[in-house]
Amino acid sequence: MPPETDTEAVAEQVFTALADPSRRAILAALAEVGPATATDLAGRLPITRQAIAKHLGLLTEAGLVKAEPGERRRVRYRLQSAPMRVAQQFLAALARDWDSPLAALKQHLDG
Repeated sequence: MPPETDTEAVAEQVFTALADPSRRAILAALAEVGPATATDLAGRLPITRQAIAKHLGLLTEAGLVKAEPGERRRVRYRLQSAPMRVAQQFLAALARDWDSPLAALKQHLDG
């Protein structure tokens, strides 16, 4: 996870990373097959290895994946769930903040 402990900053990095469909596809592939190299992912996805490596760099910065040394100097990437949990908590808090005003609006419109 990034060194920042500020929930909003971590959530922002996660949401920025998830905004790109290629990065979401990479995360989905890692969730499906487990740790993989950029070359492994390029074989599974319609994305070049170079583009995958670039996306993996951003995902690493956001703390969503962790680079691990593999055999023959190949780097494998593994999912990290902590930043995703922070983003989920941020969304849950935001949803709670909306519940009361929405309930009041519903009551006003129904009454």
